[in-house]
Amino acid sequence: MSKKQKKKQGGKPVAENYYDLKTEAVDRLVNAESAPKVPEEEIRKYTSKGKKRIPGWLKICFVKFWFSGAICYFFLWGLGTYISGLDLMFVLAVGLGLSVDLMVNHLLHYFEPEKGAYDKWMMVTARKFWSIFINVIYSAVVLFCIVRTYNIINTILVGDISTAQTVAVPVEPILFGLLYTGFDMLFITVKNTMIKIFRDADAKVSGGRK
Repeated sequence: MSKKQKKKQGGKPVAENYYDLKTEAVDRLVNAESAPKVPEEEIRKYTSKGKKRIPGWLKICFVKFWFSGAICYFFLWGLGTYISGLDLMFVLAVGLGLSVDLMVNHLLHYFEPEKGAYDKWMMVTARKFWSIFINVIYSAVVLFCIVRTYNIINTILVGDISTAQTVAVPVEPILFGLLYTGFDMLFITVKNTMIKIFRDADAKVSGGRK
């Protein structure tokens, strides 16, 4: 290209040459073999890994605590003036089971990073219509443990609670939610441990047969 043509174009390269230069630059970047290595600490500054996140187990425990405490507030405190005794315990067990099956487990599935990652935090992992009944029965077992814990604590503090005029530790949502979460995690840990034992035993038996 002559100097006159360049002057007519204002010193700028024509479109064809312009895009040729751009594609060559991209090719050099893609095929570069001696690119400098960037430290992992530097990469984390520009990725989500560098941000402080709430641990998954903490979110799971909070969800379990919040819903069980809410059920205590609305069912135990709300219906306690109308029903009592075994009827109240039955209604409370049904409320806990329904909340676990319809809300807690669905939230855990929503929070999990990949499908099935939070199954180890659930007692009933199946998503079937009958899982509601299993969760209600399981919640009744957990509720029985909570009631026994309250009885033991108050017996230690005030003596025989059947004759005591007041109790030292009344039932309220916060402690109830903590106890429910504690027993729930305990039973789930036992379940996961038993599953691991059986799987390890089965793997040894299968390996021995080979």
